[in-house]
Amino acid sequence: MLQEFKAFISRGNAMDMAVGIIIGAAFTAIVTSLVDDLVNPLIGIFVGGIDFSAISFGLGEAQFMVGNFVNAVIKFLIIAFVVFMLVRTINKVANMNKKEEALAVEEPAAGPTTEELLIEIRDALQAR
Repeated sequence: MLQEFKAFISRGNAMDMAVGIIIGAAFTAIVTSLVDDLVNPLIGIFVGGIDFSAISFGLGEAQFMVGNFVNAVIKFLIIAFVVFMLVRTINKVANMNKKEEALAVEEPAAGPTTEELLIEIRDALQAR
């Protein structure tokens, strides 16, 4: 079982996933700061100074923090847009590489060699 675990953890996919999770966590902190410190105050200017995180309502003893949900949706949309742009860019680069490879592979078809032409001429003369 230990050998199997070593094989799993040393695969490139597991390491790539770990790096992605770490970078994603760091990116989440950046997006949280962007939303809380820049986007919400900017939106607040346009909607009359409303701070989304302060929006809430109570129903009995329950307190519903609607503003926190709005913040989470904004963060999600920003992260989703950035990921979309990254995937789009990666796909464009991959397609460019595929096109370059296809152009490199598509060489003009070579015509018949001199020997093949001479053989055709000989066969044509013999057929007469």
